Amino acid sequence: MTVYERLTACGDEAYRTFQSRLVPNIPQETVIGVRTPDMRRIAKEIKGTPEAEDFLKALPHRYYEENLVHFFLISMIRDFDACVHAAEAFLPYVDCWPVSDQATPNAFRKNHEKLLPYIKAWIASEHVYTARFGIRMLMNEFLDADFKPEYPEWVANVRGEDYYIKMMVAWYFATALAKQYDETIPYIEQHRLEPWTHKKTIQKAIESFRVTDAHKEYLKTLR
Repeated sequence: MTVYERLTACGDEAYRTFQSRLVPNIPQETVIGVRTPDMRRIAKEIKGTPEAEDFLKALPHRYYEENLVHFFLISMIRDFDACVHAAEAFLPYVDCWPVSDQATPNAFRKNHEKLLPYIKAWIASEHVYTARFGIRMLMNEFLDADFKPEYPEWVANVRGEDYYIKMMVAWYFATALAKQYDETIPYIEQHRLEPWTHKKTIQKAIESFRVTDAHKEYLKTLR
């Protein structure tokens, strides 16, 4: 069976309608209606096979779920160089936020030093979902022990009117306020972000259980 045939065997029309509402920027006819556990299972079933190798080369894909399976396969590549090469080949074809946000390759977590230059380049990309992916990787991997004060600057420099990139910037800074408050709060105090993103960052931080009550009260004064 091809990946497409495996996916259509799991398709559900009601779920297709629901999923299409979550990703309104892609055509509904490109959504099959497959739940995430089924897509992860399909990726695991074909991992390391000639079918998977051919599928990773067969870009662009037609269906939303094919793109998700593609990124799930990338996330399971153990060798860092092979993994990042596959990610770079695929990122230009990512066309919606769920595909950008789903996969976190294990090889990235074990190779932070090698990963960082790629993240910086991705964040600077003019392609919305490449930049979004880069910001998410910086948020996931470099807000704890490997954090450095210059990293938020990379994200603060991102500009654009696309909703999905602005929301990712806000998500990054709201998370940074929870994990690296002292280094992050100047970006809010100095209104370094665009007005919409500034307000959304504060909203998300106030809604977060990881931000202290005292910090939330102060953030409310910076709206």
